[in-house]
Amino acid sequence: MALAGIELRYLVNKISEEVQGYYVSNIYGINRDSILFKMHHTEKSDIFMMISTSGIWITSVRIEQIEENRLQRRLRSDLLRLKLKQIRQIGAERVAYIVFEGFGKEFVLVGEFFGDGNIILCNEQMKILALQHSIDVRHRKIHVGLEYTPPPSQNEIDIFNITESNFDGLATTELRGAKWLGRTLGLPRRYAEGIFGIAKINSKTPGIDMNEIQIKQLYESTKEIVSDVASGRHNPIIKVGEQTEVLPVALGSQDESDRQIDDFIKGIDMIFTESLLKEGRAAQSGGSEKKLKELQTQLEEQEKAVDTVKERSKAITTLANSILAMISQGIITIRDERVQQQIQAENNATLGSEKGVPHIAVAGQKIKINLESPLYSIASVLFDEAKHQSRAVPSIEKIMTKTKQKIDKLQNKSETEKNAITASEIRKKSWYERYRWFPTSDGLLAVGGRDVASNSAVIRKQMQGNDRIFHAEIHGSPFFILKDATDMMASDSMKETAHATVCFSRAWREGMYGMSAYWVMPHQVKKSAPTGQFLPKGSFTIEGQRNFIKPLTLQLAVGAIQQGDNGYTLSCGPPEPIKRYSVCYAIIQPQGSEMVEVAKKIRVEFIKMEGDIAKSINIDDFVRALPAGKSQIKDIGYGDSETHQKVHTR
Repeated sequence: MALAGIELRYLVNKISEEVQGYYVSNIYGINRDSILFKMHHTEKSDIFMMISTSGIWITSVRIEQIEENRLQRRLRSDLLRLKLKQIRQIGAERVAYIVFEGFGKEFVLVGEFFGDGNIILCNEQMKILALQHSIDVRHRKIHVGLEYTPPPSQNEIDIFNITESNFDGLATTELRGAKWLGRTLGLPRRYAEGIFGIAKINSKTPGIDMNEIQIKQLYESTKEIVSDVASGRHNPIIKVGEQTEVLPVALGSQDESDRQIDDFIKGIDMIFTESLLKEGRAAQSGGSEKKLKELQTQLEEQEKAVDTVKERSKAITTLANSILAMISQGIITIRDERVQQQIQAENNATLGSEKGVPHIAVAGQKIKINLESPLYSIASVLFDEAKHQSRAVPSIEKIMTKTKQKIDKLQNKSETEKNAITASEIRKKSWYERYRWFPTSDGLLAVGGRDVASNSAVIRKQMQGNDRIFHAEIHGSPFFILKDATDMMASDSMKETAHATVCFSRAWREGMYGMSAYWVMPHQVKKSAPTGQFLPKGSFTIEGQRNFIKPLTLQLAVGAIQQGDNGYTLSCGPPEPIKRYSVCYAIIQPQGSEMVEVAKKIRVEFIKMEGDIAKSINIDDFVRALPAGKSQIKDIGYGDSETHQKVHTR
């Protein structure tokens, strides 16, 4: 399925609206033509945006890498941590500019969604830095180092601003109406013919045979369809046929197989993702499939060989018996014409000679004989040859058995290769998963900032009257909020939140034991600086008494916690509550290996204990759960399976 220009206009507008304020947190290569962008926001859920030579869409599915993408490394180098500034379409063409900015730089990722498609990375001046593939044709050159130029427009008319006069040419053309409409306005066939269906005019009618009323009806239908598609006034359907496709609006009559869906982008995600998986599985198992076909051909030939040998042995045996029967008739030599006539008639056998050596030909086999030998001797020669033919059957069948074993092995391998290309539903995260968080032993929720921006968001967006606010007197300390902490002054939850506040501060990175955290009431936190003073972003003024709590250790635990029916996620916090609510956990402490190495080790251990659960959690989530700085694993274990579902996230 190829996107139409009017469909791209809607996708660009809708995606631009959804990704406002997001920045690139990771980039994954799916295959050579498709790249997945993980977009992060400090206050909203992550968004996964697919950019492919087929189009651009928001996806709810994470596809495991099918093959390497040559642009992935360069895109990661230039675009990570950059904010997505805007997405815009070039006229009505199937070309989109995705603009990223940050750190004083700006990059434009160009998606061309026509023909074979292309993905091109440019700088702010539109100089090409990297691209999917180069183009060198008469009217266009696309190479690294050149300035990017959009493809020449095929349409003189702006379909988004059509007027009735744009249809004047229809009245003078001998082309079929739908063909003229598609060619003039750059509409794919499904839209051109659909518009004629809506206007209730035969799409094969030449334009010259249409009257003014019909042409006006076509203009109005076209304008309505274009407006509905581009603006989002949708009633999308999936049409199942030779090629399954999704349409934002119904065009013409509907079949029983057509299926209504809620959202056009979801439909695009469904159809294009299935196409990526199908292509990936075919490519992944291509070598095995080719060998499999070769082996199946060999097996067929071996089966034919067995049948041929059996038939030949049977025919030779029958001939030998016929010759023996002639002896009782008083015939003693094969030179007797009666013998030759009878074996020709009954056995389709003939006497012949090759290079002076006589033989008898039967079932495609030439068997040497002595014309002077008595018939019983010739029959004996034939019986010996029949036995010789039969002895070949077990050998061929043995080879067939090995061939079948090879086929079974390759079929399993091919199936394994296909199954290796998987897609998993992207889990919808709860609001608190944007921050550092953990459930306390009392079943409360503790939420803390990850960086300056989320530190500010935690206080400004999430702080409420019944919460308790935690901070440590050390540069680089996060703010933690203990939600709904009424009457919890002496509870374990207060100690655990203070523990997490210290561990996620600079104290972890520098191994500073003996640090304390304090808690205050929400009304003590002032979001603005006193008159004449300045507060850096992510900082707040604390007024009044501070209540200090000193953690006994610098230890944290990473655990896989079930989120109701929404799968499993990782949480990192004080060991006791994490062990209590997790299916498996790892206790860590400062110093040791870098974050990525520790994350990989923990994931490997979790897979050993809870394979399906751990495999469903991406390695990036393991890295994201860990505190900044080096860590070492002190213990790995199973959590309390009886209580791990009792997490309250109020």
